[in-house]
Amino acid sequence: MSADRRSGRSERAGRPGRAGAERSARPGTRRQARPDQAREARVDEPGQGAERDRDGRQDQRRPADSAAKAGPAPKKSRRTRRPKVRRVRNRKPILLTALAVVVVVGLGVAAWFTPVLSARKITVVGNVGVSSDEILSALAVPVGKPLLRIDTGAAAQRVASIAKVDHARVERAYPSTVRVTVVERAPAVFYDAPEGTHLMDASGVAYAIEPAPPGVPRLKTEHPGRDDPATVDALAAVTALPPELRGQVTEVAVGSLDDIRLALTDDRQLIWGSAANSARKAAIAPPLLSQPGKVYDVSSPDLPTIR
Repeated sequence: MSADRRSGRSERAGRPGRAGAERSARPGTRRQARPDQAREARVDEPGQGAERDRDGRQDQRRPADSAAKAGPAPKKSRRTRRPKVRRVRNRKPILLTALAVVVVVGLGVAAWFTPVLSARKITVVGNVGVSSDEILSALAVPVGKPLLRIDTGAAAQRVASIAKVDHARVERAYPSTVRVTVVERAPAVFYDAPEGTHLMDASGVAYAIEPAPPGVPRLKTEHPGRDDPATVDALAAVTALPPELRGQVTEVAVGSLDDIRLALTDDRQLIWGSAANSARKAAIAPPLLSQPGKVYDVSSPDLPTIR
């Protein structure tokens, strides 16, 4: 019995196994893989993360290993982060501008209503023939009114409406002063009328009825006035004279537009002619008057004469 078992065991040992017999009996045929091996083979197929090494064996790596081999994910470039930085930077000027506007508006509202920046003092300069009380009355700016609420242009026009005032300027002097600067009219000539002596400035405005100051010549014409051509030409002749010669003129008589005569002190006479070339006539008159004579004619400035 034991001999048979030994003989059977030896017989089995001497026979080739089934797997070996099958491989030798069917050369070239593939052995059927187990289900678990089939899953591994499908995972390791080309295109699914499988790679082969130099010996032809597949490098069975998991997708995570391939991702690790590829390296870490690239960081976002500066260009992708730059728009956010720019948006933050672009908001800063807008916020600062809005804050500045709020501050300015707040200060303006405070200055508009607060009594701190109000008119507590009014100064008047430049007035000689016009009293300060008359100017303040025309100014019509009450004490205590906020400076920003004062219309300086309108106030200046009210002051300039005074007959003796040529023009005026009204300024705010912070924190609490209003300054009024006045330029009065100066008489260039005077003329007599039934109601009295009228003073007339260089622009032909008759602004006062009062005695003429010394050195102001009398105007003799039929219709003295700002719109009278004879008056306009007479004023052009007088205002063209240098100050030292103008003080010697006692009368300006206009017979016609081409016949203007200036009466001088010491009974001398300066024949002016028309108002044309008044600047040139005024330039040659002083040296001509330095010579002896009674009548000096500059009506033709190229040929002045003395009689």
